[in-house]
Amino acid sequence: MFSATRAELTKIVTLPRVWIVTGVSLALHVLILSQSVHLNASAVADIAPDGTIEIFIGERQPADQAILGLLVASSLQISLLLPILGAMIAGQEFRSRQLGMSVLAVPRRGRLLAAKTLAAGLYLLALAVLIAALSVAFMYAGIKDWNPDLLVSRAALLGQARFVAFAVLFALTGFAIAVIARSTLIAIIVTVALIAITMTQAATAVAPSLDALLPLSAGRNLLLDAATNKLTAGPAHGLTVLAGWATATIAAAAVMLRRRDAR
Repeated sequence: MFSATRAELTKIVTLPRVWIVTGVSLALHVLILSQSVHLNASAVADIAPDGTIEIFIGERQPADQAILGLLVASSLQISLLLPILGAMIAGQEFRSRQLGMSVLAVPRRGRLLAAKTLAAGLYLLALAVLIAALSVAFMYAGIKDWNPDLLVSRAALLGQARFVAFAVLFALTGFAIAVIARSTLIAIIVTVALIAITMTQAATAVAPSLDALLPLSAGRNLLLDAATNKLTAGPAHGLTVLAGWATATIAAAAVMLRRRDAR
């Protein structure tokens, strides 16, 4: 299993498209974060005597709560590219018709998919941690003259752990959909559609409970504060839904991989 996982991880890190998407994601993240440093520093400098801060015009919140919410939200926005990256990692096997060679190397398809999933998970985990670390670094630059210890508090670390869980589970869902469909493009279309349904609030208009079952909505419920955001469920429900999406799609991918020809 270790050898198979190592081989799959080697495939991932030698794919030019993976490096391109990774580089673009990180570059966009840095660009967005760099533009917010001055705004965060200005907001912190104007904290009111009652301990509230105005991040958004006309909306005052407790400073600690607002900064931690902004920290997680800054990571959340760029992580929406990770399911696309997960789909590209899985889809390369079918685009280049390498699956047959992979099956020859690892005949047990369940083991092969497990190795692929573990390798993809490790790569995506490293990327999610790096995204979170960049968010912390730029936030530190903005609040270092106020309360930099807030960024290593229990609440901050818990928020970052929740973000990493969301990013990896949602990305693995995109990965599994690509295996099921045997197409990177179809997987990207499906994941973008899932994101669009949440962002347009189409499911919320039907029923909040339905919206809570979508992966991005689950991520929002897991990461954001219900006191300042309109959520459709709690964090435990969100984590359960994300784990359910990843588990169900990977299980379906395993079934499809066993039933189809290795082409």
